[in-house]
Amino acid sequence: MYELLDKIDKPSDVRLLSVEQLRELCKELRAYIIECCAVNPGHLASSLGAVELIVGLHYVFDTPSDKLVFDVGHQAYAHKILTGRREAFRKNRTKDGISGFPSRSESLFDSFGVGHSSTSISAALGLAEAARMQGRPAKVAALIGDGAMTGGLAFEGLNNAGASHADLLVILNDNNQSIEANTGAMHRYLLNITTSNSYNRFKNRVWNLLGEGGLRRFLQRSVRGLKSWFVRKPGGDLFEALGFRYFGPIDGNDIEEVVRTLRKLRTMPGPRLLHCFTVKGQGYPAAEADPATWHAPGRFDPVTGERIHGPHLRDRYQDVFGEVLCELAAADRRVVGVTPAMAQGCGMNLLAAKFPEQFFDVGIEEEHAVTFSAGLAAGGMKPFCNIYSAFSQRAYDQIIHDVALQRLPVVLCFDRAGLVGEDGATHQGAFDLAAYRSIPDTIISAPRDEVALKRLMYTACAHATGPFIIRYPRGMGEGTPWREAEPEPYEIGRAETLLEGDTVAVLGLGPVVNRALEAARDWPGRVGVYDLRFLKPLDTEAVRHVAGRYAHILTVEDGALCGGLYGAVAELLARIRSRATLDGIGIPDRFIPQAKQSEQQAECGLDVEGIRKSLRKVFGE
Repeated sequence: MYELLDKIDKPSDVRLLSVEQLRELCKELRAYIIECCAVNPGHLASSLGAVELIVGLHYVFDTPSDKLVFDVGHQAYAHKILTGRREAFRKNRTKDGISGFPSRSESLFDSFGVGHSSTSISAALGLAEAARMQGRPAKVAALIGDGAMTGGLAFEGLNNAGASHADLLVILNDNNQSIEANTGAMHRYLLNITTSNSYNRFKNRVWNLLGEGGLRRFLQRSVRGLKSWFVRKPGGDLFEALGFRYFGPIDGNDIEEVVRTLRKLRTMPGPRLLHCFTVKGQGYPAAEADPATWHAPGRFDPVTGERIHGPHLRDRYQDVFGEVLCELAAADRRVVGVTPAMAQGCGMNLLAAKFPEQFFDVGIEEEHAVTFSAGLAAGGMKPFCNIYSAFSQRAYDQIIHDVALQRLPVVLCFDRAGLVGEDGATHQGAFDLAAYRSIPDTIISAPRDEVALKRLMYTACAHATGPFIIRYPRGMGEGTPWREAEPEPYEIGRAETLLEGDTVAVLGLGPVVNRALEAARDWPGRVGVYDLRFLKPLDTEAVRHVAGRYAHILTVEDGALCGGLYGAVAELLARIRSRATLDGIGIPDRFIPQAKQSEQQAECGLDVEGIRKSLRKVFGE
């Protein structure tokens, strides 16, 4: 079916093709990515836009001896297909299939694993310096795009790399806009000059002769000024100020231009940056027209572009969050929303549409999002900072130093907490409960359904001191009529008794409490179920009551078993010298790979049957 692609098992096969054949290979790669993602959903638009850059890199660079680092990882589908995983890509992001992101354990061609953004420059610099210190001739290139350059870590890497004079090529995949008018004849002429071997040999000789004195600096400033005047290069002065030789911008979807430019830049020494304009969703009209929706569109008809939606009988937690936040913002103009480039994913796009002056999208900058929210709180506002649970780990210091230490009332909403499904190990929200439980003056809560999320948001809005964490899962809620529910605030640190028993008590946190309630009904009168609702402050009175009434206690949580609810209850039982036995169900002490959420929950024993199995064990059945 694919005349060229079916013959490609490794990048060396790509290098046997002529440059003219690469254009057809890119078309086939796009068609294959669309075909696979239509039935097995993934990150589509970003990977479609990066096809030519990836083909060009493997064509020019001697991978895997040369190293490629991707950022963010969801633009790397073409890379996976070209590096021996063409058939495996049909099971991308599935249980026992390949990861949706580069993974060192998966392929020698994946020189660095990545799921979060802005890491490529730092990692590539490390690879380049390692090669230099070991005397290896390997070339290193970092492909950074999809907004990852806005992350603080990217600038830290640029700053260090520029000062180090490392042999490093950074390729900026700029897909935020189309090719601008500055890609005309004069621009192309200057690009050809600045990438030519003879020009750069001459320039290096002159630079060495001039030494480190003022004349070199004067000529350098003059050259930069002339290049800026003629090319009007976007951001070039910034990169050159950081110590990078700047080239571009070029059309990153023109394979001939990509190959021609990479050939000239590969052997050039020192830190250099190639700026490429690409079109997110390139080659698929629906994705080009709406790249945000087609970033991860789910299943769709590859011919018509019609997205295939399953029945949505329940609201998603992110939708509940978005609507309730709008309610709060309408009632109090001090309420503001802050998101690090996840407005649509977390439901804050609703606030952006209704109350744009109370909405802030700060880009992929989790650390800044938290400290910015702290500043807003210090200024008298009521910020709701929504970050995916796994990404909140990047702002750990800011949560401690800038929010908790100053006891500032920032509401931290951790979406995608717990097991997240096909995104896999890099995105599991497994560690938030354990990570933040030790921080003083911090409230940590988890709603068991949509009504509880609504009430917790109202509770947090009224809270006056310190961080208030609300963590909730990805996907559908329980189907409770939350819009009709009165937004009565909770008493902070107070658990709720859902079911009484006489033998085993299940202490739960979050939606998994509902699974425990269903399982407990198999032993009527023998199993009690308690929704703790707050991990911190823990309802010690409720736990003491349970420890005195029941011989066995079972904790259930969709977070890491080490240090979370299980740890908190174990510590309290030890302090009061309880004789009750304690077991826990949670995410085990290992990274959970990609699979459907239901498959991951079953693997961890967090579904109804898994909880039943644990209860049978306690009862000796």
